[in-house]
Amino acid sequence: MKLLRKIFFPFVPIYYLVTSLRNKLFDLNILKSKSYNLPVICVGNLSVGGTGKSPMIEYLIRLLQDDVTLATLSRGYKRSTSGFKLANDNTKVDEIGDEPFQFHQKFKDILVAVDEDRQHGIETLQSFENLPSLILLDDAYQHRKVKAGFNILLTTHSNLYSDDIMLPTGDLREPRIGAERANIVVVTKCPNNLDDNNKNRIKNKLNLNDNQNLFFSSIVYDNSVFNDGEVLTVSDLKNRDFTLVTGIANAKPLVDYLKSKGLTFEHINYKDHYNFTDKDLEVLNKKKLIITTEKDFMRLNKQLDDVELFYLPIKVKIDNANEFNKLVKEFVVNF
Repeated sequence: MKLLRKIFFPFVPIYYLVTSLRNKLFDLNILKSKSYNLPVICVGNLSVGGTGKSPMIEYLIRLLQDDVTLATLSRGYKRSTSGFKLANDNTKVDEIGDEPFQFHQKFKDILVAVDEDRQHGIETLQSFENLPSLILLDDAYQHRKVKAGFNILLTTHSNLYSDDIMLPTGDLREPRIGAERANIVVVTKCPNNLDDNNKNRIKNKLNLNDNQNLFFSSIVYDNSVFNDGEVLTVSDLKNRDFTLVTGIANAKPLVDYLKSKGLTFEHINYKDHYNFTDKDLEVLNKKKLIITTEKDFMRLNKQLDDVELFYLPIKVKIDNANEFNKLVKEFVVNF
């Protein structure tokens, strides 16, 4: 894969020019962005996958759901349906995608919708009798046809967008200058011992504008694993043989966390948003105990027979969270 990326390096300037031209046309209002008469918060990134968008969406849901009628809108990556779809009690994971399904399962009092056309999705949500008073756009930073009122841009500590280059050799979906559209930039998946000197070094590398705010966040793993009816503490797993199954962009932090707890396990690693085949399920059905991510649990839960299947929840911890929360809430209240 790395060799292929190097081979495709001559295409990087072409991709850069195409995406730059597209952004410039939106900036000049030649291509039209549409604003809406309700607060819209966009969570996204400049790079492909793995920056922690879903945990950030969940953080925002917990922060805001008691104060507003809230909806999430995603495209529904790798779903089996198309067009607008609103999650209900009969919705299956393949109909809306694993991450929206996770939102729907965890937060019963919000609206969870998918639509590859974000304009159409927002307008459909606005047509409801119980219309939302706030919409969270999941992974829509490059969806310029919608002009969100507030943009939260994520970049991982291990792969800052300032150190990256454009696809297909690098991971950037658009040039780094696109970060200027963000109100807040969050460096995600930081080590717990990140000190002020390293924070300042990162701040200098990102070179944000004066009107932008920078925050640092880390992943917090739960002390227990869960399924639909049982709970095991992570320490209980020391006495059990289990297999870790992951279908996420970067499983290393999870693997490192479990190893730090003194656990020994087999790890079967799939690509992000992986669609498990019959052959995969045949292999997994031979396991006795599987620990997986919450996202993968949503897809595997109904497909494995006699396997004990548990997931390990994660949350986002934001340094200077009070200031972050204040900025987000002020946007919603003052819209």
